Amino acid sequence: RAVSSHHPVTVQCQEAQLVVMVHRDLFGTGRLVNAADLTLGPAACKHSSINPALNAVIFTAGLHECGSIVQVTPESLIYRTLLNYEPSPASNPVIIRNNPAVIPIECHYPRRENVSSNAIRPTWAPFSNTLSAEERLMFSLRLMNEDWTSERPFTGFQLGDVLNIQAEVATESHVPLRLFVDSCVAALSPGTDSSPHYSIIDFNGCLVDGRSDDTSSAFITPRPQEDMLRFSIDVFRFAGDTRNLIYITCHLKVTPVDQAPDPLNKACSFNKARNTWAPVEGTRDICSCCETGSCEAPA
Repeated sequence: RAVSSHHPVTVQCQEAQLVVMVHRDLFGTGRLVNAADLTLGPAACKHSSINPALNAVIFTAGLHECGSIVQVTPESLIYRTLLNYEPSPASNPVIIRNNPAVIPIECHYPRRENVSSNAIRPTWAPFSNTLSAEERLMFSLRLMNEDWTSERPFTGFQLGDVLNIQAEVATESHVPLRLFVDSCVAALSPGTDSSPHYSIIDFNGCLVDGRSDDTSSAFITPRPQEDMLRFSIDVFRFAGDTRNLIYITCHLKVTPVDQAPDPLNKACSFNKARNTWAPVEGTRDICSCCETGSCEAPA
């Protein structure tokens, strides 16, 4: 039966749930239906509350609850359910005064926007773009020429030269990120477990090679951009070994740019003139653990 024109059923399609308000004068006849005779969905969920002032029955249910079904179209997510009215038997079972009714309910959500932004920082890209970009973070580590304008065309060095190393990450459409070099280890073969090996960067971003007396190794400050980090190392070789090939393995990582640097996410160089550690960005105290070699997450 068609309901009357006074809209006895209203639906609010919210981020994660729908709210259905049913006026008890469902058919516009002045005869109020019993709240217990109304259910939602194939699962026949009972009402959540009753509003006596409005003479209304209210159902609140998650989009996937009460047996609702979802249809995916190129443009929308469509959640469908039913409002059921099944009148209880009259006092005289020989007669009935109301017919059952089924009212279809739909909630439409555009697929190209966020259904919910609660878990996303306001500065982040739309949720769909963020997910698609998470697996496309391309890290690189390159030897650069003296003025950092291009990649060094050859990799031969002499003792006394300086290695200019540029670490960067291609973020594509991802949320803006800040790059850090967590560690760098030099060895005579690929990987970090071979012996001998020498730590260049350690303790979550401390350029420990710069702590030695005969080096000027340091991070270059300021950064050219947030997703890039540069550092210079004085060339060395392993004592007692005649091989001319050295492998440098680095662990790169990123954080959101709005996350302040901390003891676990930092880039610290040793300043010999001041005999202290200094960060590329952040407060000086985040580098204090470079001296102790025990860097932990802030409380």
